[in-house]
Order: sequence, then structure tokens, then C-alpha cells
Amino acid sequence: MTVRRAAVAVAVLALATGCSAGDPEPAPPPSARPSAPTVTPHGTLLVTDFGGDTVTFVDPDAGATGSVRVGTAPYGLAVGADGRAWVATAEGVAVVDTATRERIAVVPYRTGGLGPAAHGEYRGGGMGIALAPDGRRVHVGVNVPGGPGTLETIDTWTLEVTATADTGRRPFDVDVSRDGSEVYVTSHDSFDVTVVTDGGRTTRRIEVAPYGTEGGLGSWLKPHYTAVRPSDGRLLLPFEGERLVVVDPVSGRSSVEPMTANTHQHGVAVTADGTLLVVGTGPIDPASDAGPSLTVRAPDGAERVIPLDGPHESVAVGADGRTAYVSGGFTRDGYWDGLTVVDLESGRTRKLPVGERPLGIAVL
Repeated sequence: MTVRRAAVAVAVLALATGCSAGDPEPAPPPSARPSAPTVTPHGTLLVTDFGGDTVTFVDPDAGATGSVRVGTAPYGLAVGADGRAWVATAEGVAVVDTATRERIAVVPYRTGGLGPAAHGEYRGGGMGIALAPDGRRVHVGVNVPGGPGTLETIDTWTLEVTATADTGRRPFDVDVSRDGSEVYVTSHDSFDVTVVTDGGRTTRRIEVAPYGTEGGLGSWLKPHYTAVRPSDGRLLLPFEGERLVVVDPVSGRSSVEPMTANTHQHGVAVTADGTLLVVGTGPIDPASDAGPSLTVRAPDGAERVIPLDGPHESVAVGADGRTAYVSGGFTRDGYWDGLTVVDLESGRTRKLPVGERPLGIAVL
């Protein structure tokens, strides 16, 4: 048994409460495990501290209430119905019990060539991450500095990597189809979305480049994050507050719809009714582009653009659907250590100081 597999086995044994090392029974599903006393209220925010090595718990009214060490430069996160958070770090995927606020395991990557664990926009390791609808698998995009990335699939019961697939360069975002049969990896530096099926055995590349690919790695006009439209499973990718690319992942064909914010756009979220929220980070050309904003786009295409103060990266929507939380971390320079809370009805905003360069965000 390799050192890596031994470490994972120890983590699995620690999770499988009530079973001895020789017990042939598989690890129980999350729903069958004993529940710990809840110390984290519903509606608490969880953010990744991309400038540090922690995730921070945030009371949306009062601010940060505590942090947990997860690993170097945590990027994306996904939270399951069982309350476990899966955090993509430079070192591996950390598993956090959000009720007890403990890191309970770290699953190392199988991908090689990542270099030493480091901070910064181009560091190796996990970036986008998403859970399958049934909670049995977590999919993480792994950045390999200087080359194509990979998608690694982790069994959430055994905490082992069960499949890998090649992707494009710098997999900013990972999303899953409504039925869990397809995984969509949005790769920033190769202008594409990789569609992964059959447990990683089949991949298809869809170029998403409404401005073309001129400039290559130096171009600003690349895809960043993707939302899966609830009504039909199409992929929604915003560009520059000017164009929304709508991709059919089955045929690979796309169409383009106009947008109105006129700002460089990154993070997205979509609500159950199909309302799309898009984070504007600020202008590429200050002489002609608008500043940071949050676009609220109705299913019929009507948009409201809410100005924000300073760059932001990711967005999540509260359970009531009336409040959005936008992280101020930003993958490039100019970040700040806080969140903006947005009242989606009135457009009013307020700031919360939290964490260290908060990037990924989820509502517990």
C-alpha cells in the first residue's frame, strides 16, 4: 500500500464510526452516520480564504464567527446535504464537517506535475469543484501549471479518487448535469468547456470563444464560470457584460444573447426559477468599460445591473432568494477581504469584513 493510499485509508477508518478495521461492511452513507450536535446555524455562509489556508464561517448579519484550517490557497467549495463541505486546495480536497467545524480528511490529488503547494492565481491544485446530485461523487478540476488540467472524481464514501479525465487549461469551474450523468469543466486558458461522461472515459471539447481566441494566454476574453440552466440543462457563460453564450452540451452548438453591464465578468449563480446572477469584476479598459457590478438577469433576458464597490469574484443566493452574497477575493490583483451583501429587491448593498481574500462561497 502506498503512503498516499495508507493516509486515505486512515481517514476513511476515522469516518466509519462503529466499524472496526476488519469489518467487511462498506462505509455507511452520510445520512446513516451519527449526527453531531449542530453548532452552525442554517443560513451561515462558508467562504474559502484564497489568500490563506482556511475556510471562514460568516454570520450574514454580524460577520466572521470562526475559521478552520483546510490547506493552502483554498479555491472552490461544494456543500452536501449531509453538511460536509468539500474544499479544493493546493494540497488536496479537504473535507469539513460544518456542524462541528472540523477538517475530517484531506484527499490528495492523483494528478502529477502540480509543484509545491503555493498561493496565487496560477498555483497548481484544485480549482472548480461540484458534487453529484446524489452526493456520491465529488468532481474537482485540477490545474497543472503550464499545461492542460484534469478532472478528478472522488467517491464521497471511501474518500478515494476513482476516475480522472483530461481537461483544458486552468479549470476555473466544474458543474454537473441535472441527472448527474455529465460533468462540465470550464477551462479559462483554453477557451473551452470539456464535457465528461462515462466516469471519465469519454470527453468532448466545446470551444466557447465569442470574441475569438486571438491573444491566447494573454487574452482577457475567456470563459470563467458556467451555470447550468434548470429548465433545459443548457450552459450559460457570460462575457464582458456584453454577451451571454448559451451552449447545448449535447450538440455542442451555441447561441449568443446580449448583456448590458459592460464589465469584465467572472462568478455566476442561477436560482431554481432560472434567474441568473453574474459578478462584474470591473473594467478592462477604464476609458470605455463600466465598474464592478452584479447583474440580475431574469429568465426572459431582462437585466438589472446593481453597482458594487471594488472587485468581486463569486456569488451565492440565500435560501429566501432575496439576498445575494458576493465575495471580494478576486483571482487577480485588487481583491479585498470581505463580502458584499446585496438586497436583490431594493438593490441596496452593505459590506462584511471576513477572511483573507474570500473567493468561493456557499450558504449552509
